Amino acid sequence: MKRLCLYLLLLVSSIVQAQIYEPVEWSAETTMLTDSTAKVSLTAMIEAGWHLYATELPDGGPRPTTFTLTGAEALTPMVANRATVTTYDENFMMNLAYYEGKVTFSQEVLVRGKASIEVSYMVCDDMNCLPPTTWEAELTAPHSPDGGVESVADESTDTPFRGLGGLFLMGFLGGLLAIFTPCVWPIIPMTVSFFLKRNEHGGLRDAILYGLAIILIYVGLGLLITLIFGASALNSLATNAVVNLIFFAILVIFAVSFFGAFEITLPASWSTALDSKAGKTTGFLSILMMAFTLVIVSFSCTGPIIGTLLVEAAGKSVLAPTIGMLGFAVALALPFTLFALFPKVLKKLPRSGSWMNTFKVTLAFLELALALKFFSVADLAYGWHLMDREVFVSLWIVIFALLGVYLLGGIRFPHDSEQKNISVTRFMLAVVSLSFAVYMVPGLWGAPLKAISAFAPPMSTQDFVITAGDTEQHTFDSLEEAYAKAKAEGKQVLLDFSGYGCVNCRKMEAKVLSDERVQARLKDFVVVTLIVDDRTALAEPITVEENGKTITLKTVGDKWSHLQRSRFKANAQPYYIQLNSDGEVISESYAYDENIEKFLRWLN
Repeated sequence: MKRLCLYLLLLVSSIVQAQIYEPVEWSAETTMLTDSTAKVSLTAMIEAGWHLYATELPDGGPRPTTFTLTGAEALTPMVANRATVTTYDENFMMNLAYYEGKVTFSQEVLVRGKASIEVSYMVCDDMNCLPPTTWEAELTAPHSPDGGVESVADESTDTPFRGLGGLFLMGFLGGLLAIFTPCVWPIIPMTVSFFLKRNEHGGLRDAILYGLAIILIYVGLGLLITLIFGASALNSLATNAVVNLIFFAILVIFAVSFFGAFEITLPASWSTALDSKAGKTTGFLSILMMAFTLVIVSFSCTGPIIGTLLVEAAGKSVLAPTIGMLGFAVALALPFTLFALFPKVLKKLPRSGSWMNTFKVTLAFLELALALKFFSVADLAYGWHLMDREVFVSLWIVIFALLGVYLLGGIRFPHDSEQKNISVTRFMLAVVSLSFAVYMVPGLWGAPLKAISAFAPPMSTQDFVITAGDTEQHTFDSLEEAYAKAKAEGKQVLLDFSGYGCVNCRKMEAKVLSDERVQARLKDFVVVTLIVDDRTALAEPITVEENGKTITLKTVGDKWSHLQRSRFKANAQPYYIQLNSDGEVISESYAYDENIEKFLRWLN
């Protein structure tokens, strides 16, 4: 009742004085970073004696300051350039945070056309409180004299295209690799025979349709996975310990098969039935059937490549799996389009023989090395400590050393023919493999090994290190403990959202966080690493509301992942954010970017 009366008095007071008090003057500035992303800065000039309430307040208090975008999507949280003042408010009988004087809020947004931002806020002084007020501004970018949008100098931006472009390239390289696998190469004669029957001289239209059919099938697979699982579920897929163990087992089985222990083949009736239907049908349907035959017959070799690609795409964006599959399909379809266009020329291609088996065994060594990465993720998540960094590095040294010996003819597998002479190509590849093994040896004593930082377990799992130590990383049961430590030491807090299965996190640790200048600057922070795929069980499950649903947080990773999603509106790692000792955000976020100078500017 007392609080209701207070609000009525505030309302009456505001009506009487509405024409007098306008204590906050807002202004907006928009700076375009790229063609589609912009930095929005909103400045509030607050009259002396008045205060503007913060963006986060306890329930039952005044209305916090909120920002609503129209025609744009937030890429980073809205952050203020100064800390709040917190005092006990007699009117609301609670501690409240607010701003005084001048404060600027900034945020990066993705602009989708005509856009605007609305601010809803409430201000008070020692005697009066004004009712909640709204202020709106259009996000109009400044233009240069020649009509173009002004750009920001020397500031690189992590755009969605950058990440998707890299994923497309990764898929494209995987598709090129798949062409030379034992499962794909034998399809070349089948392709030649099929298109010779259709048109002895080849046909541009049929060849293009064949390539498009291959792309359509693979891209459809990526799109289907996205629709079924979604971006968030794929992010869980990439970091899920059980899934990583499954991928580990699959890659080991394929590696053992490629070494010659046994053959992995899909039921012959599948490919035979499709090939038969392809020969009986006409027009685009027959070409589509031929493309399905390629996909099915090649699956036993392309499966591990596609699986790795989809795991890498997990969590990047909704389009990531589709873009990755597009790159893979384009690379695989290009040569087969040529095969369809010039069938007579392809009769001269070398038949599968000893060189193909050499490629097969080499691929087995590489799959075995890659399999260890997936096992490492599960090992870290469950805390088994079976694959600490020096164990991982030791196994990679042995694998690549044995690969070099094999290429030199020192090891023979069941399907290998006797090598009388070593070709120059094999010799050079052996030199590369053996040199790589030697390069990794110092890693046994803590050398950073930046070339494999994306695959090896983090340095924190290394038991014996003779190099200078990294900045101290802290683990807390709650962030309140981190804030208390920061307040006691007069430092700020740096949250590092990371993951055991996060490849880019390892790259940032090896190439950016280990830099001497960055290390020196990080001494001013309490660095808190929050592992979002940590499978350690919480003492008690936590029930929370998220997106209108009730979910239960059962593990430490669930807790930190929910914090990142709910408070910072992000679910990809690495993700860095600076806070003061009161837990208030004092900077924009920083995502994956190996530019050391940019990271130092962000820290400063």
